[in-house]
Amino acid sequence: MSESQIWDVVDEYFSTHLSRDDEVLRAALRDSEAAELPRVNVTATQGKFLQLLAQVQGARNILEIGTLGGYSTIWLGRALPADGRLISLEYSPKHAEVATRNIARAGLDKVVEVRVGPALESLPQLADENPPPFDLVFIDADKANNAHYVEWALKLTRAGSLIVVDNVVRGGRVAEADSPAPDVQGTRAAIELIGSHPRLTGTAIQTVGSKGYDGFALARVLG
Repeated sequence: MSESQIWDVVDEYFSTHLSRDDEVLRAALRDSEAAELPRVNVTATQGKFLQLLAQVQGARNILEIGTLGGYSTIWLGRALPADGRLISLEYSPKHAEVATRNIARAGLDKVVEVRVGPALESLPQLADENPPPFDLVFIDADKANNAHYVEWALKLTRAGSLIVVDNVVRGGRVAEADSPAPDVQGTRAAIELIGSHPRLTGTAIQTVGSKGYDGFALARVLG
């Protein structure tokens, strides 16, 4: 087997035993594919990882930047208590429509709200509402603006909150300082912000799996 085939087999093994999906999650993927949404959703193992992070945090309020078809939203929403709240920001009305249906099918429409529009417009509007601090922020949107999203996450969280930035390895391109690609430069800016900001401590983990070579960054808000 090739290296990527081995990654797929191992991912399938882990998913089967540790992060089984169910008909609701499978339907969310089917509906996203039928609507021709980009196939860039998290995997089942990554979704379970996010759910565990939210549970370890004891999260009652979650912010997600980048909804897509709502697959990761469902994993995160299932970690919330009955009176919890998850706000997910999605640029595309088409994606938001698919996600809203998937979230309702999962029985999470009472705790999850999808807001449509550019996140850099939605975030200041959200801040103006003075919401309770978010316990966890999951950033998985346009990579060029990653640093801006981290900055907004800092404004909307508290000491002890967790910020997760997805897809930070960019197939290894994140190490290319002279890359002209906006996704690379935006991700590098976010990593360097996490590393230098006095209110953040963080790390990044490289991963392999059915989505290839990638990784995520974790940052804890210090104060």
